[in-house]
Amino acid sequence: MAEQFDLVVVGGGPGGYVAAIRGAQLKMKVALVEREHLGGICLNWGCIPTKALLRASEINHLLHTLDAYGFAADNVRYDFAKVIKRSRAVAGQLSGGVKHLLKKNKVTVFDGTGKLAGPGKLTVTAKDGKATELQAKDIILATGSRARVLPGMEPDGKLIWSYREAMVPEVMPKKLIVVGSGAIGSEFASFYLNMGAEVTLIEVMDRILPVEDAEIGTFVRKSFEKQGMKVLTEARVQGVRKGGDGITAVVEAGGKVSEISADRLISAVGIVANTENLGLEGTKVKLERGNVVIDEMCRTGEKGIWAIGDVAGAPWLAHKASHEGIIAVEAIAGLHPHPMDVLNIPGCTYCRPQVASVGLTEARAKEKGHEVKIGRFPFIGNGKAIAMGEPEGFVKTVFDSKTGELLGAHMVGPEVTEMIQGYGIARTLESTEAELMHTVFPHPTISEAMHESVLDAYGRVIHI
Repeated sequence: MAEQFDLVVVGGGPGGYVAAIRGAQLKMKVALVEREHLGGICLNWGCIPTKALLRASEINHLLHTLDAYGFAADNVRYDFAKVIKRSRAVAGQLSGGVKHLLKKNKVTVFDGTGKLAGPGKLTVTAKDGKATELQAKDIILATGSRARVLPGMEPDGKLIWSYREAMVPEVMPKKLIVVGSGAIGSEFASFYLNMGAEVTLIEVMDRILPVEDAEIGTFVRKSFEKQGMKVLTEARVQGVRKGGDGITAVVEAGGKVSEISADRLISAVGIVANTENLGLEGTKVKLERGNVVIDEMCRTGEKGIWAIGDVAGAPWLAHKASHEGIIAVEAIAGLHPHPMDVLNIPGCTYCRPQVASVGLTEARAKEKGHEVKIGRFPFIGNGKAIAMGEPEGFVKTVFDSKTGELLGAHMVGPEVTEMIQGYGIARTLESTEAELMHTVFPHPTISEAMHESVLDAYGRVIHI
């Protein structure tokens, strides 16, 4: 006989576990189905452990630039195995935290793979093959995504890595090729470069970080190259050859074909939604470009079936998944939540220098018919950034020249991933340049550059 619940959530990542907890807060009897590990890819193999690795690489960079701060240290070195071990420990600690939160909120967790088995029904198959039937009026699909695999560049666990192998390598490569310069590729390229590897970053588009404002991508490329990275854009990997303990990529760029040899290659060419084996056949759930189609409340075409996070398409961000989880559950509860505006979702890339943005790029704003005012402020004009020894980067703001609406904000430099939420709040509150100009920013902080960029858009910048 099927176990009865008010809500069943399939997938325990940042969308799924948040949805389950919110459902429990609203007095629903909730079940969460997770086949591998609570916290999902983000917490176990993505957002969190990569930030632990990047923190280590930042420290390594700092230890090798101590002279700039008046310090000296001899024989600076690191234990790569300990760096990796710490990253895994951080992920493990947070995964345990999610387990505790679910237990605290009385969410019933089922270990296994979930599959729709008719209206309001889900079959959970455990690793030992045992099947459990669940029944609920509403089911939320939060099954996430996996790395896209290109033919001929399939990860083999040794010479060709996906993000998983790149996070737990047995050895530190001396030479590395990274294919794909989105957030994942750029972060791994930055990590290994700052740990001492020779890195070649290959991107098929005309610039790296192609979803970011063009000025940001250009700036980051110059910074990467200044740090010693080789960057190839408008380049395609035609094939790879594996050796005993190395790999060679055949790359076409600028009409010329060359060969690049390295110890390892990381494939970071995007992601694919996990929609297989969910039992969608025979339902009214529609797929578009491999993603589940949803409305503004995260409903699918099948009554009682909802979808959130990566499985429902871009932007593929953990915080977007979590917020969709809240929206879906509150809609189920009849609370009439606000639809999510994807243009108000900040995007962050934690390479060195950091990148953060929200809203429209300058080019996209013009494509949508806006007459724009652009403000820029470099961190070289910011006292705190100079005192920190991190004056590299700038803030760029995009306004509608007629209404003063903040259309977009783009930042590259120190701790910008922590500051972008300020512009996110401004967009959510539908602020104009007037409110931002009248906001008092504390001194000395690097956030003052955000204020100055707004002032610059209207000819009132002070410190440059």
